[in-house]
Amino acid sequence: MLVTILTVAQLVYVVVLATWILFEKRSPVATLAWILALIALPYVGFFVFFMFGPRRLLRKRLKHRRARGAVTASTPLGASEPPPAQYDPRVEQLVHLVKRAGEPPASQCDSVEIFHDAAEAYDSIEAAIRAAKHHVHVGYYIFEPGRVGERFRDALIERAKAGLTVRLLVDDVGSSAMGRKFTKPMRAAGIKLARFNEVTFSRIRSRMDFRNHRKIVVCDGVVGFTGGVNISDDYILPTEGPQKASEVRRDMRNQVKGHQRPWRDTHVKITGDAVRWLQLTFLDDWYYVTAFAARDREYFPTQTRTGKHLVQVVASGPDRDVEPIQKLYFAAIATSRERVYVTTPYFVPDDAVLTSLTTAAMRGVDVRVLVPRRSDSLIVTAAARSYYDTLIAAGVRVYEYLPTMIHSKTLVVDDFFASVGTANIDNRSFRLNFEVTAVLYGEEHAENLCAQFRKDLAKSKEIKAGTRLVVPLGWRMAEAGARVLSPLL
Repeated sequence: MLVTILTVAQLVYVVVLATWILFEKRSPVATLAWILALIALPYVGFFVFFMFGPRRLLRKRLKHRRARGAVTASTPLGASEPPPAQYDPRVEQLVHLVKRAGEPPASQCDSVEIFHDAAEAYDSIEAAIRAAKHHVHVGYYIFEPGRVGERFRDALIERAKAGLTVRLLVDDVGSSAMGRKFTKPMRAAGIKLARFNEVTFSRIRSRMDFRNHRKIVVCDGVVGFTGGVNISDDYILPTEGPQKASEVRRDMRNQVKGHQRPWRDTHVKITGDAVRWLQLTFLDDWYYVTAFAARDREYFPTQTRTGKHLVQVVASGPDRDVEPIQKLYFAAIATSRERVYVTTPYFVPDDAVLTSLTTAAMRGVDVRVLVPRRSDSLIVTAAARSYYDTLIAAGVRVYEYLPTMIHSKTLVVDDFFASVGTANIDNRSFRLNFEVTAVLYGEEHAENLCAQFRKDLAKSKEIKAGTRLVVPLGWRMAEAGARVLSPLL
């Protein structure tokens, strides 16, 4: 009798939860995986589903969507449309795609400056911060103590003491090294500091794997920065003579991973109308954490819309119903005719992007992918290499950057599309992290990124089919295992 009752209870349990999962309308593979896990591990599986399943995603999505609505409702954004004439017809299609995905239209900007050296980016960001008159908004995935961290902390403190509103938003995991000792002077100066998706025991039920990977600086609503560069000493040369213990540990960690300093990265400075969309993205995240909605028009000053640069700011995250950056990349690659150049530190593509890259190469497009010889995650490196055989067989040329860690996240398509942002080519960036990218339309910016891509290739090694034939069996097994985990990477 007892066995019968338990069997019926087990059957009801499976039917109810399977129905629940089916109504989530996830991919067939994900749906089947969850159902099998619940059947095979009835108690553990339910716990994992409850903690990390789609309901957590839905609750986060609803909260972040309310944040976007509150901020948008209180900001005088107005309308913005791209000029129709001088751009490649494919630009209009991509701009329309992004808008249909719920993101803002393209905007005309007065100036765009691309930095391929973090030291130059730091100088420009600090200069913009010190020249600000009304407010400074800073959001980073990694903002950590050290020479660079102290430099920017001091600049922000100086502006706060001068009477400006200074807001600093950091990701709680990425900036875990930012302790109370480091932040105390900032709070004392009046800087408003918040941590995104803070990890605490009381919030153990929230999705802690949803991280804010964005890097945004906005000064007075007219100058904005984004890209791959974090606030970290990884981007500067080691000091000469005696080093601090933190620097010694950093260099030892980099040496173990096969890296030297400084890391190679790409960042962009935008001046003009498109900055308001970076501003909105920052304030969206700020509201999500603090429930503060900006209502001061000085956060969105009126700007001329006659600049020669066409820029579209595209944000994505687990709060969106679609994946704007993933769909943008897929569509841009699918429209390619001559070249597709990808630089990313973490290359774990989903099926759609992998298909777009391989089919472009098979059409005769010059498709090249540049990744670090070894990223700062061994499992991600193994997962990335598991895709080499498929890429090379289709005609994609794959390169590994040798001197140090290359951390740039850029995409160039033909001579009309150039993207600089925070998103990697992986599932985490496309679906789990909050990301942002600046799409720079036009030949000038595409050629800028192409020129740097060629310089990076000169310091890289191309991976040939013959090289892959001699990969040891143990490493191939590691690649296969890492690939299974790729949706989580």
